[in-house]
Amino acid sequence: MSVRPVIVIAGIGNGTGTGAATARVFSKQGYRVALIARNADHLNKFTSELKETGGEAAAFPVKDYSYGAVTSVVEGIRKYQWQTPEKAEIRVALWNAAFGAWKPFLDVTEQEVHDSVEANFVAPFAFSRQIILAFQENELSELGKRGTLLFTGATASWRGNVSTSVFAAGKFAGRALSQSLSKEFGKQNIHVAHAIIDGGILTDRSLSRHSNPEDHKQFAENADIRLDAESIAKSYLYLANQDRSAWTWELDLRPAHEKW
Repeated sequence: MSVRPVIVIAGIGNGTGTGAATARVFSKQGYRVALIARNADHLNKFTSELKETGGEAAAFPVKDYSYGAVTSVVEGIRKYQWQTPEKAEIRVALWNAAFGAWKPFLDVTEQEVHDSVEANFVAPFAFSRQIILAFQENELSELGKRGTLLFTGATASWRGNVSTSVFAAGKFAGRALSQSLSKEFGKQNIHVAHAIIDGGILTDRSLSRHSNPEDHKQFAENADIRLDAESIAKSYLYLANQDRSAWTWELDLRPAHEKW
């Protein structure tokens, strides 16, 4: 590629999950990294850590995941001047943010319904619009594409279950959005892909939910029973590197010893 590529990642949590791992993996491949998150402290801390390892990264905090806020922050990234004379193009983008509330249907609040719709459909809709506009400005790469737009999904993206009503409804919407965009913009050589993450991911937060010492140790050490964020990120890199003759729309990632 004749210009330095940029990846835009929305949703990095506390820096131990999929979004952060994707930033690290793509940074090592020479991408500049633009990071979006609501928690400015976590965002700035992780951005500094990425720079300390030799990466080129910039933080873009967003106050919420409303349509207007997300549109504004991505517009800012599109105008951002990286501190080198070399041109930068957005070539990959990942929507990794989400909202979920796991509880009986009758216990779900109006605010939780709103938050799920906003984070799982409204915000990725706004994000996708700005990213696709950026991709349309790109020339075809050597892979025959203008860009790759990725969505982190979940088991709930295709299957509802007890206590997942508000989460699954939002994730179903995100999956439908990605499929619609894939159909519409594939004709413009824009690659859209959705990843179903079918299982628990090893993060600080997921470890904290295992209060039993033996369960904690098993989840931390046994790669057969949970997903590793870096492995997910490497799958995203694989999707970004697919050429136009064989594109994946949906990828299903799960640990070897699944129980659900």
